[in-house]
Amino acid sequence: MRPSVELVYDLVSGLEPFDDLEAEHRTDTLRWLRSTDDVFRRVKPATPDRHLVSYVVPVDPDSGNLLLVDHVNAGLWLPPGGHVEPDEHPARTARREAYEELGADAEVDERLTFLTVTRTIGIDAGHTDVSLWFVVRLRQDQPLTLDPGEFREARWWSPTDLRAADPTHFDPHLTRFLTKIGC
Repeated sequence: MRPSVELVYDLVSGLEPFDDLEAEHRTDTLRWLRSTDDVFRRVKPATPDRHLVSYVVPVDPDSGNLLLVDHVNAGLWLPPGGHVEPDEHPARTARREAYEELGADAEVDERLTFLTVTRTIGIDAGHTDVSLWFVVRLRQDQPLTLDPGEFREARWWSPTDLRAADPTHFDPHLTRFLTKIGC
């Protein structure tokens, strides 16, 4: 197994699933990682058909609020993040994406917090994102510089506001993520 894929395998195998769906995603992802080294996107948008994504979920340590971005292509409020580059550690991807997309030099916990496998539709012809969710502590008063090519805006959401909002406006797994991290 390619060392960088083995590293991802170790991250995923060390994850304690929150619920049956995350356990299913974990099993599916481990099977996929054992079957191929072709896990890094080479050609936009979908080669290979399944590839790794790192989400970075900024959480304000004082309020517990989460920063989400209004993603231009997805048409959803999502955590910032992006595709893992070949042989890049997924936590490094999260840190890089926080800087590129938010202008934030953030410390990312290298422990994987959450795992999802999602078939994207509507953005392109469709592909599967294996998303590795990392939490980063970021203060709401920290100035941000958004990537205008990717996001319409960014907003800090309280867990209460997120639970009261229409779930179709967010990543389909966000409510489960909130529950897993105790929000």
